Order: sequence, then structure tokens, then C-alpha cells
Amino acid sequence: MLLGFFDIIVLFLSIGISLLIVVPLTGVLVRFRANYNPKALQLDAEGGAAPHTGPVINSYFSMMTRVWRLEGISGLYKGLMPTAISTFSVTILLLIFMETPKPRHGRYRAPEASLLGTFAYSIGMMLVALPTAVITYRSITTPHKLGYLELSKSLRVLLTPTERKKPWILYLTPGLLAAEVLHIIIVILILSPLHRLLLPAVVNPELDPTDISVWKAAVYFVILAFATIIVAPLEVIATRLAIQRNHASSEYNSVAQEVEGDGEETVEYSGTDEDVIGLRHEGDPYTGLVDCAKRIVDEEGIMTLYRAWWVTLLGGLASAFT
Repeated sequence: MLLGFFDIIVLFLSIGISLLIVVPLTGVLVRFRANYNPKALQLDAEGGAAPHTGPVINSYFSMMTRVWRLEGISGLYKGLMPTAISTFSVTILLLIFMETPKPRHGRYRAPEASLLGTFAYSIGMMLVALPTAVITYRSITTPHKLGYLELSKSLRVLLTPTERKKPWILYLTPGLLAAEVLHIIIVILILSPLHRLLLPAVVNPELDPTDISVWKAAVYFVILAFATIIVAPLEVIATRLAIQRNHASSEYNSVAQEVEGDGEETVEYSGTDEDVIGLRHEGDPYTGLVDCAKRIVDEEGIMTLYRAWWVTLLGGLASAFT
């Protein structure tokens, strides 16, 4: 079913309005999960013990307040352009190539297919979206002001020379693909079949949506809560790995940051020398998914893996009952 001109205008207006709401909330979430807050003393340049001087933020809303105080409204909308470009591009492709009589922003389902077909589709969509996600996360966490229309300059800030010459190296970021694939396996191959089994009235439009068994819904909620115990750390790990830049240098290992030839003259947010978040030193990077999880637990504590876990749980509930 083709959409009329008026329907398309309304659709894109609704997307724009939703972006104005979603982008600040997502930006705060990314920064909260990316903030590096070691619990132990750090070694200074001379090998002596020195306390960590970075910001200590213990909640999502504390991070939101901090972003507003230090960077204002423009700081809350960091990451707007890559998010908007990605969202509008995907929407246009869906309108052109897929039969979507009632497309809605923020939620789209894979085409009706077998379980493995849906899994393959999800993997494909993840691979297409991964570079944009990496750029979005980095644009959110950078202390630099990036112009909304200065694409080339922004890419020089966010990507290393190696990444600009070999964009495919983003897929080789240690542990990132593994974290994303595990996330999809849990959602598509485990939660999705259980969702269809326990809440068929929600999945099948031919059934009465009010005909939902209370005890089956309760069982699914328990399953979703246990899944959150695994999925929430994967989301934190994926955030940490996405902002870890790749380079090739004989002086450092394969994922350490290049020291020279990688800078770009940019303006930082004025009014304070205080950074919104602390970032782990790129000279000692995570080398994979397991290494990232282990170092987070050892350096920052296990609860760091569960930052904003309630966002993951609420997202699962929203997906299950809408």
C-alpha cells in the first residue's frame, strides 16, 4: 500500500518530533554508560599512586543534570545529526523497498519469516547500522563542539586516520561485533520464541489482545528480568567498545590511539574546564568482549555493568506489550 504525499509529510514530522525527545535521553544514557570511574588509585607518569580525578556520577538523572549544567541544551543534542541521518535513511528505504502500510518511527519489525530468517535479517540490519552507531556514540562522548553541517570536519575529529582510510576497520573493533551478535541471539533466538509462546495475543493481530493470561505474562516478565541481567551488561560493554578508536601504529598495539597526526583543531564547550565524563586512557584499550567485562568489574565494580539497567528492562517490556 503506497502512502500519499500528506501521509509522508506527517510521518516525517512525527519522526522529527520524536527525535527531539529521544536524542537527549539517548545521549545521557550513552554518556552515563561510557563514563570511566575507577574505584582504585591510578599510577601517575612517575609511577606513583594518584587518586582518580574524573567525575563520579551514580545515576542516569545525575548525568542528565551534569550535561545540562556544563554543556546546556546543545550538549543534550550531541549526536543529533548522525541519528537523524540514520533514521530518515532507514525510513526512506523501508518506504521504497518494503510493504509497510503503516510505518511508525521508533519501532519496526523484521519481515514475517522463520526464526532463522528473522535472525539473519537482524544481523544484516545490525551490520548496516554499526558504523553510524559508532559515529553517534563518539559524537555524544567527545568534548569537542561539532558543527551540525560540518560532516567532513566532524569525521576528522571522531575517526582516526586509519579508520578514515579503512572504514571497514570499525567492524574489527575488538569485541564490538561479538557484543552485538550476542545481544541479537538473546533477543531473537531466546526471547522472541518465548514471547510468541507465552503472549500469542500480542504477537498475532488476529487474536484478541485483551485475551492475555496473567500468569503467562508474569512468567514472561520473570524471563525478561533474567534476560536483563545478561543484556544490560552487553549494552554497557558495546558502548565502551564503540567509543574505543582503532589505529595502526608500530608503537602501540592494534587498538591504541594514535598520538600524532590524529588531532583536529576544534572548539570545546566554554565556561568550564571540567569534562562531562571521564574516558579510559586509549593507550591501554580493551582487547575484546571478555577483557572489557573483566576490566570493568576489576577497575570500576560489577554494578558499572548494570548502569541504567532499568532502561533495558523498560525497553523489553515496551516491546513485549505493544
